[in-house]
Amino acid sequence: MLEQEANFELDYLNPAEYEIGGITFSGTAECDVRSLPIAVGEKIKIPGEKIRKTIERLSKMGHYKDNIQISARRIEGKIIFLDIYLEEMPRLNTFIYRGVKKSDIDEFDKKVKLSQGKIVNENLKTIVRNVVGDFYRDKGYYHVQVDVSERKDTAMPNFVTLVTTVNKGKKVRVNRIKIIGNQNVDAMVLRRSMKETKTRFLFQPFEKIDTAIVDFVKNHEKYKRKDLWQLTSEYFADRVRFRFKASVFDKSSFETDKESLIRKYNELGYRDAYIVSDTVYFTSNGGMNIEILVDEGRRYYFRNITWVGNTKYSSEFLSQVLRISKGDVYNTTLLETNLTMSQENLDVGSLYLDDGYLFFNAMPVEIAVVGDSVDVEIRIREGSQATINKVTISGNTRTSDVVILREITTVPGRKFSRADIIRSQRQLMQLGFFNQEKMNVIPKADEKAGTVDLEYVLEEAQSDQLQLQLGWGGGFLSGNVGFNFNNMAMRKFFKKEAWRPLPSGDGQRLGFNVQVYSNLYQQYSASFTEPWLGGKKPIALTIGASQSVSGSRPSKADKAYTGISITTLSAGIMNRMRIPDDYFYMSNTIMYQYYNVRNYSLFPAFIQNGGTGKSHAISYIFSIGRNSTDAPIYTRTGSDVVFSIQLTPPYSLLNGKDFGDKNMTAQERYKFLEYYKWKFSVKQYINIVENLVLSLRGRFGYLGMYNSKVGIPPFERFYLGGSGMTMTSLIDGREIIGMRGYTDGALSPMEGSAIFQKFTLELRYPITLNPSATVYMLSFMEAGNAWSYLRDYQPFNMYRSAGVGVRVFLPMFGLLGLDWGYGFDTPRYGSPANKSQFHFTIGTMLD
Repeated sequence: MLEQEANFELDYLNPAEYEIGGITFSGTAECDVRSLPIAVGEKIKIPGEKIRKTIERLSKMGHYKDNIQISARRIEGKIIFLDIYLEEMPRLNTFIYRGVKKSDIDEFDKKVKLSQGKIVNENLKTIVRNVVGDFYRDKGYYHVQVDVSERKDTAMPNFVTLVTTVNKGKKVRVNRIKIIGNQNVDAMVLRRSMKETKTRFLFQPFEKIDTAIVDFVKNHEKYKRKDLWQLTSEYFADRVRFRFKASVFDKSSFETDKESLIRKYNELGYRDAYIVSDTVYFTSNGGMNIEILVDEGRRYYFRNITWVGNTKYSSEFLSQVLRISKGDVYNTTLLETNLTMSQENLDVGSLYLDDGYLFFNAMPVEIAVVGDSVDVEIRIREGSQATINKVTISGNTRTSDVVILREITTVPGRKFSRADIIRSQRQLMQLGFFNQEKMNVIPKADEKAGTVDLEYVLEEAQSDQLQLQLGWGGGFLSGNVGFNFNNMAMRKFFKKEAWRPLPSGDGQRLGFNVQVYSNLYQQYSASFTEPWLGGKKPIALTIGASQSVSGSRPSKADKAYTGISITTLSAGIMNRMRIPDDYFYMSNTIMYQYYNVRNYSLFPAFIQNGGTGKSHAISYIFSIGRNSTDAPIYTRTGSDVVFSIQLTPPYSLLNGKDFGDKNMTAQERYKFLEYYKWKFSVKQYINIVENLVLSLRGRFGYLGMYNSKVGIPPFERFYLGGSGMTMTSLIDGREIIGMRGYTDGALSPMEGSAIFQKFTLELRYPITLNPSATVYMLSFMEAGNAWSYLRDYQPFNMYRSAGVGVRVFLPMFGLLGLDWGYGFDTPRYGSPANKSQFHFTIGTMLD
């Protein structure tokens, strides 16, 4: 309102027109006169509308307190001089949150962005209340109370501290979701379709059981039409619910879940189903109930499915690929999936896209609904075949373009194929250099030109690994240092600028490992792999060398020295095959091993010679396999099958010596080891739902002999049981096969086995698939056994175990595993003392 000075009078009943002669400001705040709806020289009525609008505008600015006043300082005839009184709103010095966690404050600050000097008005307080309140309501605290108050700052005039006090109250959980009106579809099926809105954990199997029994007796007729499964599920539906994820109600998720519920009805043939109403209300115990009223409508079925616009393939063939027949339940989700989105079988879209028809489109249209039957016409637009124009790569900061391009089958000039893109992505994942969760391919199509550009979007992941262990036990110091450089570039070795910290990018692999246990055991190994020998074909060359030495404390020069040393040299070639398909590979390896045993009584073969002897083994290893797994770290789909045979020359059949001679020494018998070793392994991965994966694995091995008078060699035998990481595998050349729930080697005799088999069923679910730390949980069941000789083999006589575990993949350290297993059977050879076992693994997978 307009105030007036004491030396003149204003008639409020009869407004008069005045010319504004000047505008001044008083109070603690000022204002730019250009922002006002009045100006000097303007004629206005006083009192009048202009004065009211000026006060409203100043108030809406939010910069001034509510006690805004406009007064007439003086009047000279028809000229009036105005003064506007303004008091500045307080400004923010600091802010305090009470009753909340620090991590929550960070979330608030991202949305409110409180900063020193910001004007503190009711609008700011309202924003803070809403942001904080909505944050906790989204977490299920629907009764949250948020109070925002000011506290004057004594050191800084007109500055305040904003105090936000939060009382979250109890978290509101969903007690019950009641579906009303469902006559034909079980409520449990509908509730299961709602992925986010779930009820809380409940276990009250005998709640109101007397009422259920009475109702069953009184209304027996309505129960006669239901089978045992329906009766059981209906009884336990509101009494037993296993739920380990928070049952918090979220409005947006609830809307999505309602759509999912109707989609489930549509999948079951109820195309007219809809939600009549839904009600959400709080209960007396502080929980929440949800009621959904549905109208199912009738169930529909496919009748006639016709094709229009198809010239490439016949209608009969497309119908076979579609896999929907007349009389099948009308399921629009299945129709869309089999047209363009099947992950398990060939769909119509893949049929065209794999043959270059990038611009293909299929539109299903309902053309008639007769009774409960629907006629569908699928309108095909084939378009022309597309040719790949350009292929580009982005995101590879370390790996050379040539390493990526040589793995890609989508090359310029070739016909577009979605299958080739999927295969190329799989090949890049298998390198292990990139984040498998961020890999993407962006097609940029030009329909007019009939071409497509492909951009492979990658994100480098840490692939080098460091293994560093140091321990003290039994009075001895032990240590293990290992380096695996998985993306080396040896051609850059002498280029100073390439050492960042190592020359990398060509996909070569270089590994070193040193393991020491005091002076009793040392193991040294090195290997190098060139994945594309010559750079033209996917032929990998691997060379390796290792030496392990285990002995007693006296030096090797001492006659009392007890120990064994094994020197190994190997070189192998592995090449990818195109027949039967390009998932197959074949490898050929030559290996030389030298065993030097001195006074080592663990080898009965040399016992007559005081446990001393030397053996040489020259072997050829042939392997053939097929690997179609989708990713190396967390595998979801595919299989990995490997068959190998290792052969040494049959010396005893060639040199003419009588190995049945009792006077032949162990040194003569085993100077050149002879044997053949068959091994077979299979792994199958099944993606059950989302990231839940079932892994089925089996392994078989057999160590055979050419001459029964020589027998199987004292080395290279199988030992079943434990984590598979025991040091003795390096000490005496044995092959360890891990089996959880039992101690190391407990399922094989002390001298080892010639034959083994093992089967594993494992269920996996990831906690995080972040490439910097991939973590997944698992549960497993295993069965296996090992036998001394082939004549002892009993395939159905196996030890059993089960348990749970966790795997952590850290790029710098590889795969770390911790398992708890329980062995159900008593080992024939190992200690039966404790059936519960913990197993730790590093850098390897228990197969």
